[in-house]
Amino acid sequence: MAHMKPKSIAVFNSNDIYPVSADSTMPFEQHRDIFYLSGADQEESILILFPDALDQNQREILFVRETNEHIAIWEGEKLTKEKATKVSGIKTIYWVSDFEKVLFDLMTEADTVYFNTNEHYRQAVETQTREDRFILKCKKEYPAHNWAKSNPILQEIRGVKEPEEIALMQKACDITEKGFRRLLSFIKPDVWEYEIEAELLHEFVRNRSKGFAYTPIIASGYNANVLHYIENNQQCKTGDLILMDVAAEYANYSSDLTRTVPVSGKFTKRQKAVYEAVLKVKKEATNMLVPGTIWAEYHKEVGKVMTSELLGLGLLDKADIQNEDKNKPAYKKYFMHGTSHHIGLDTHDYGALKTPMKANMVFTVEPGIYIPDEKMGIRIEDNVVIQETGAPFNLMQNIPIEVDEIEDLMQR
Repeated sequence: MAHMKPKSIAVFNSNDIYPVSADSTMPFEQHRDIFYLSGADQEESILILFPDALDQNQREILFVRETNEHIAIWEGEKLTKEKATKVSGIKTIYWVSDFEKVLFDLMTEADTVYFNTNEHYRQAVETQTREDRFILKCKKEYPAHNWAKSNPILQEIRGVKEPEEIALMQKACDITEKGFRRLLSFIKPDVWEYEIEAELLHEFVRNRSKGFAYTPIIASGYNANVLHYIENNQQCKTGDLILMDVAAEYANYSSDLTRTVPVSGKFTKRQKAVYEAVLKVKKEATNMLVPGTIWAEYHKEVGKVMTSELLGLGLLDKADIQNEDKNKPAYKKYFMHGTSHHIGLDTHDYGALKTPMKANMVFTVEPGIYIPDEKMGIRIEDNVVIQETGAPFNLMQNIPIEVDEIEDLMQR
């Protein structure tokens, strides 16, 4: 509210429940913005923020779906007005059926409407959302108002995490640790990728997670060279590595882990050399995440470290570096993705990227080296919190990562 223009109103809608076909639907996932601002984790919810409303009771309003006995029997109990206040801290609660009437009254006092558009740098949404429908309807019915965007404000405030948020993310990471440790004694030659996925899901859910924070990647052998491999339907073979980009959510907050381990329980000399190179890049990249760092410049510096490691592995030579295209450095042949992204309520979370990093931003650190000719792909990833001074705090510091520890745990 402190970032909003005078006499302005901001509206935030919950997500739709998306259909599959017939009477089937996808499981409901709340829009992260209305959840972040209100805690309301229920479909058909709407939040209005109007800091300059003449009536102080109208400055924060939450609309929820009216419940009744029939709904309670068939769908389960929904938020009552009293429970909506308890969840959100918002005193003024209306049924969503009153939204149009209340909005009209407030719009007579407002000059500007903040729309909640999706401006994430990786978004590629083709489906029309409830937010989209509201924007079209609002522009048609209130053409004399000015329009503004909520997203720049949300990018700023959601990017810097509150202590309560970091605690929830730590819980998600702790659950992920339990899942990974379970796998180290389970993985062996001839196991199937989907069996590993099942073991993880079991451990996550039994620890009060809803499950995976994102679609799990369990890629053995050559599959690890497909960055978004999600089929998870191949058998793990003796001598191969298995790359697992898998992590738990907790209370709608994400963790994001990647580990690469030997199917047979022991790295070959070559596998260990490449693994140690990736781990060295990860450690150096982590130490670069300090207040004041610019995201784009950070990735260039990580690229220099990776280039040095690839030279050491014999994957690049000096001629490759001398003849490289500045817009596509030589190291990109083996490390083609970015090193870090914001993480929080979304796995690829909101957060400022063109301005200096701040304390309490939470980033992934995930370098990788991919060598299709050697049927090998290695990525290592942790989640870290930027500190006011010194190196970031690693939320995954207790998850095994060193070669000796992984081999010891797998061979017990």
